Amino acid sequence: MTNSIPRAEHPNPQFERESWLNLNGEWEFEIDNSVSGRERGLQNAEHLSSKIIVPFCPESRLSGVENTDFMNCVWYRRDIEISESELEGIVILHFGAVDYDATVYINGEEAMHHKGGYVSFAGDITKFLKAGKNSIAVEARDDVRNPLIPRGKQSERLHSHDCDYTRTTGIWQTVWVEFVPKSYIKSIKLFPNPESSSVAFSCELCGSGELGIDVLYEGKLVGRYDCKNAAGCVSGDMKLIEKHLWEVGCGRLYNLVITFGGDTVKSYFGLRDIRLDGFKYLINGKSVFQRLVLDQGFYRDGIYTAPDESDLIKDIEISLAAGFNGARLHQKVFEQRFLYHCDRMGYLVWGEYPNWGLDYSAPDAIYGILPEWCEEVERDFNHPSIIGWCPFNETWDYDGRQQRDELLETVYKITKQLDSTRPCIDTSGNFHVMSDIFDVHDYEQDPKIFKENYDKLVSDGTLFDRHDSRQKYAGEPTFVSEYGGIKWVVSEYGGIKWVVGEQDENAWGYGNAPRTENEFIERYRGLTEALLGNELMFGFCYTQLYDIEQEQNGLYTYDREPKFDMTVFHGINSAKAAIEE
Repeated sequence: MTNSIPRAEHPNPQFERESWLNLNGEWEFEIDNSVSGRERGLQNAEHLSSKIIVPFCPESRLSGVENTDFMNCVWYRRDIEISESELEGIVILHFGAVDYDATVYINGEEAMHHKGGYVSFAGDITKFLKAGKNSIAVEARDDVRNPLIPRGKQSERLHSHDCDYTRTTGIWQTVWVEFVPKSYIKSIKLFPNPESSSVAFSCELCGSGELGIDVLYEGKLVGRYDCKNAAGCVSGDMKLIEKHLWEVGCGRLYNLVITFGGDTVKSYFGLRDIRLDGFKYLINGKSVFQRLVLDQGFYRDGIYTAPDESDLIKDIEISLAAGFNGARLHQKVFEQRFLYHCDRMGYLVWGEYPNWGLDYSAPDAIYGILPEWCEEVERDFNHPSIIGWCPFNETWDYDGRQQRDELLETVYKITKQLDSTRPCIDTSGNFHVMSDIFDVHDYEQDPKIFKENYDKLVSDGTLFDRHDSRQKYAGEPTFVSEYGGIKWVVSEYGGIKWVVGEQDENAWGYGNAPRTENEFIERYRGLTEALLGNELMFGFCYTQLYDIEQEQNGLYTYDREPKFDMTVFHGINSAKAAIEE
């Protein structure tokens, strides 16, 4: 074990204070499979039975635990020193993510509770603290086999299988403390307007005082807002004297410095808007073809958690090197630090929720997704790189049970209320109920058949859909009448199995593996060119960027080493699309 601090960078560049303390590193740890820890008084224990390195989950090598069996409950504990001066203000404790049901105790008293394994949460813990040494204990309960708990791609079996991988339990993102004055900035929501060269905002404040917002571009002041007697929720609009558009491949960012009383928060935004126009997807009024790749955010040594910030950047870089301009962030809520790098690099992403494992037929399924999904949309609203939302993926009917259509409809409607600025796909692949975009998943491996199927959309308006018995593209009145025309993207395709070296018959992928590298490339070329050349197609998402455990259909290995000459794929992917201007 080591006392060094892993992932020491600030976890949220969109809301950054100077007065903060990173709590990553060595914590005490204990597995509680009997879920009896509360009865045994672990919330008050002076010590737990072992150690762990936070923020890495106990299944991972980097945690120092490396237990990949099911863990119904785990406990964490550490001490923190708090000074008298720090207690004069407010102390806020943050968790980047804890899977799944987290209860936080300060000096033995319950201070916070959060249900949901993927989104950040925080709370004011001031009243539980004293000057000097204080204990923090975290109880995290997790049952991936519970049909009302979304698990994403975490395996519900003892071992990984097919496209389900090693589980994540407990703390898996950064833990930190902020020290703020009694009057402080709680949140800010930003609404950039490229047409008017302005940015509107809604700022939530605790207490009262003078509010000031400086907008800077490359260090130059380009906008300003002042309010002498601010309190509660303050809204306004700031004119920008310089216009710098956020574009694909060029993430021009404006910086914000927000002051309120004695509190200062740094943030940023990108000047861009999104519109659907017929079959076109417009970013700042320009038709953009989305050359996306499936990114699931798994790492060999950290599982859900990137070992280092450089690993986050590398995943974007290797995607760009292959000619993609974005990704579906698949079945996982990605950390805000990753989204920051997407923002600054002009990398397009779709925000998803890890809904797999949820029983869509259950009346109570809404409680398993909606609260945390709303938290995700609200948390990540300001990221310019996020160009769409997708709360569900492949809501299959199974075991004689059908999805509750009202579940998808409700989640879609609430998403649009929370964010009217972005399109929302109700469920990627199947089965659509109410959606801004009609997308399909198609793992046909024959490029000729693949092209013929989607050419029909141009020739006679017929969208090829393997699930047309459960969802309708043409002639569906509710869909057509509400959205004025159906927009769509083949959001998953390809998934070609390719294993470096000897063919591994135990490796998992789609279809029959090509026999040669050239055969792989030509199959990839045929599938991709069929979509690029379709004048009614605004994007694709290839499965997938890198291998994950036994699923070996990536363009890169699990260690992010290229399987091929990526210049070849860059040339294929970057070819001009028919729908582009």
